[in-house]
Amino acid sequence: MKDQTEKPGGAFDLIVLGAGSAGFSAAITAADAGRRVALVGHGTIGGACVNVGCVPSKTMIRAAEAVHGARAASRFPGLMGAAHLESWAKLVAAKDDLVSALRQKKYSDVLPQHDGVEYIDEGPARLVPGGITTGPRRIEAPRIIIATGSRPRVPDIPGIEGIGALTSATLMELKEQPESLIFVGGGYVGVELAQMMSRLGTKVTIVTRSTLLGGTEPEVAENLQQALEAEGITVLAGVAYQSVRREGKDVVLSLKQGSKNMDVTAQALVSTAGRVANTEDLDLPGAGVKQDSNGHIRVGKDMQTTAPGIYAAGDVTDLDQYVYMAAYGAKLAARNAVLGASEVYDNSAMPWVVFTDPQVAGAGLSEAQAAQAGHRVKTSVLPLDQVPRALAARDTRGVIKLVADADSDVLLGGQILAPEGADAVQALALALKFKMTAKDLGGTIFPYLTTVEGLKLAAQTFDMDVEKLSCCAG
Repeated sequence: MKDQTEKPGGAFDLIVLGAGSAGFSAAITAADAGRRVALVGHGTIGGACVNVGCVPSKTMIRAAEAVHGARAASRFPGLMGAAHLESWAKLVAAKDDLVSALRQKKYSDVLPQHDGVEYIDEGPARLVPGGITTGPRRIEAPRIIIATGSRPRVPDIPGIEGIGALTSATLMELKEQPESLIFVGGGYVGVELAQMMSRLGTKVTIVTRSTLLGGTEPEVAENLQQALEAEGITVLAGVAYQSVRREGKDVVLSLKQGSKNMDVTAQALVSTAGRVANTEDLDLPGAGVKQDSNGHIRVGKDMQTTAPGIYAAGDVTDLDQYVYMAAYGAKLAARNAVLGASEVYDNSAMPWVVFTDPQVAGAGLSEAQAAQAGHRVKTSVLPLDQVPRALAARDTRGVIKLVADADSDVLLGGQILAPEGADAVQALALALKFKMTAKDLGGTIFPYLTTVEGLKLAAQTFDMDVEKLSCCAG
């Protein structure tokens, strides 16, 4: 078909590639500032989070928590509870209904409210001098933001292409619940979905090359593994993948752990070994946009790529892989690209959460990162059995670790493993943002019998033995 270049009367100030969270954030930011934006999508609007990521996984994780919560009632003397999954099909259908509703409300219905945005979906986009091509159209603009997201990575294991491996997306589209599953990868997606499936009645094995949640504090990873194993999940850490094959209706994964060879068998294998940036159609080399060794687009603190006038945000970049950070980075990219701003990406107090149970949450530097950054480090490690809230709930699974500079006492970071850790971490993020010392945090008033009070106790543990304190005496 003949190339159709946009006419001057339809000139755009900005082209945004990708109609997910980052793309919408960039487009709306620019449009609200009076700029005309071409929002170029491809496929289902809304991106990974609402369609196949955060929304569907978290609603099913909550369902699994409800099942487990009923069974866990027996930890209280005099109580007994029971629950089970009655219909996998009904649960999946309810998940699909929620996804459809949120996609319509938060994406499709949002576009008409911003006059400066034109949504275009005519095929994969390709960067060309002065703009892009998509389908038969050529669209020009002085600035471009790439926000095309990512997709699950399939690990390089001999035989994996022939076994029909599942991903985090296809797992929750299955018509029937699997009896058993192998999760390859112990990152946040793997541990969340593995526990969810186990609680719904599937026999689960997690295999990972390193530890669970590589990069988290060792005390947190160790305690999380113990909690998962206590629920009947098998965790094989520090393994090398040899090969995978199908034998009848089952999948057999051959591993080596130290000097020991072993086979793990299950009905299916789920790949949760990271994600791949969606860049293959863009011709990044032709545009002068460089990528890292994992294929993610390199950006500076201003969100600009190595090509002048081309910015990137979200999972397609080498920055934090969280939806809220994608939206944050996209706003910065839009302001810098079309408003002449000079804002920089700052994740120094970024909170993050893993929705296992107990939840894992953190902000700032780990002990290893702080030492690598040149700090003389001091740490505080508080088991959850020292937190009154955990004792009252009869659930002491977990630990809180804080990291501070030994010379200035300024807090550098921390991680929480606790059933309500996700709701407690924001207090830590604020403490880091405002550069509080451990003494400041330890002297702050927290409500009694809350999980967040554990941060106060952990801060006090730098200098004293909290076992010697009475209730509320801090």
